[in-house]
Amino acid sequence: MSASKPEITVAAITESDGRFLVVEERINQRLVFNQPAGHVEQGESLLNAVVREVREETAWRFEPASLVGVYLWRSRESGVTTMRFAFCGAVDDHQPAQPLDHGIVRTHWLSRADLQDREQLLRSPLVLRCIEDYLGGQRLPLDSVAHLDLLTAPAMPALAV
Repeated sequence: MSASKPEITVAAITESDGRFLVVEERINQRLVFNQPAGHVEQGESLLNAVVREVREETAWRFEPASLVGVYLWRSRESGVTTMRFAFCGAVDDHQPAQPLDHGIVRTHWLSRADLQDREQLLRSPLVLRCIEDYLGGQRLPLDSVAHLDLLTAPAMPALAV
């Protein structure tokens, strides 16, 4: 059995007064909640990707401060495996007139309890897991992943396990 490569994604966790910036998006005719997140484009660093995705999906400028974690998850419905790099940071410079990315219906600031109440409407279990890790104080320095991109990553030597 051959395993397909995981899709590489980034996600942003930003909190203000106990509420987290999330997007409500339409995926396969279903409305779901997610952190601002998306795929890393060829040649794009992880940090550039998360800043771009937050701007496109929320009209906010995101400044990454730390890496919260790296998560590997496989969807039972599609079988697609995703590797998510979740960053925390702050937002500013909101551009409310900016159109949001395709599929994004609106943005919300929701508490952890609000997200737990909507657990069946979350895009994946990673949404709450990232929030839990963030609230638990999990932080890694940005320089641990700052220079990774999809052009140089395949050239890096494999680590022995």
